[in-house]
Amino acid sequence: MAGAAEKNGAAGEKLPRHIAIIMDGNGRWAKKRGLPRKAGHAVGAETFRRIATYCKNLGMDYLTVYAFSTENWKRSDEEVGAIMGLLEKYLHESVEKMEKDRIRLKILGDTTALSPAIRGLIEKTDAIAARLPGCFQANVCLNYGGRDEIVRAVNRFAAEHPGEAITEAAMADCLDTAGIPDPDLIIRTGGEYRISNFLMWESAYSELYFTDVLWPDFSEKDIDEAVAEYRRRDRRFGGVKA
Repeated sequence: MAGAAEKNGAAGEKLPRHIAIIMDGNGRWAKKRGLPRKAGHAVGAETFRRIATYCKNLGMDYLTVYAFSTENWKRSDEEVGAIMGLLEKYLHESVEKMEKDRIRLKILGDTTALSPAIRGLIEKTDAIAARLPGCFQANVCLNYGGRDEIVRAVNRFAAEHPGEAITEAAMADCLDTAGIPDPDLIIRTGGEYRISNFLMWESAYSELYFTDVLWPDFSEKDIDEAVAEYRRRDRRFGGVKA
């Protein structure tokens, strides 16, 4: 896919393998237009579909998005209901399209608090994803928090390996992202400059990129600009170059 990447001006010899995005700004986008917040989430869902397809076509392997955090339950019942409705709709569509589109879908987070309908759809998408090894993978963080993920991972290790000392490798194997490479680049839209409890273990050496663009307005051009900035970074992972 290098040719597609170069054609779109985004990639080249240093294309990130894994991009993660904090999709911020849906509510503000709607407010600016005098619309209810749920309207912003609806447009944001379409933006996710478009950007996921673009990342796949560029030749990336993974895209991870922050769809609903463990703290988002504090929002109004109307907004939470609208978000869950959109997620259920997306999961239904994924069941129908994953094999045709050659896109694996993985849900990251604590799914125990989700509705039986959504949990059932996640089981179906997991089964389909297992039949698509090597395909582009879209990870959707749902009822996810970085601290919560670490606590669940430690508890899982303690239950499975009583009395043993945990290592970094063992910890990584117990995370929601087990088997997925750490993100090379984390993008946050909407003008805020924080990671908001997102991929706290996995982002240790990720490059961070912030943009004022609200998520519903985020475009393929914005991905190109983020990747161009990523290519200018000198990633040393704590070391020095000779």
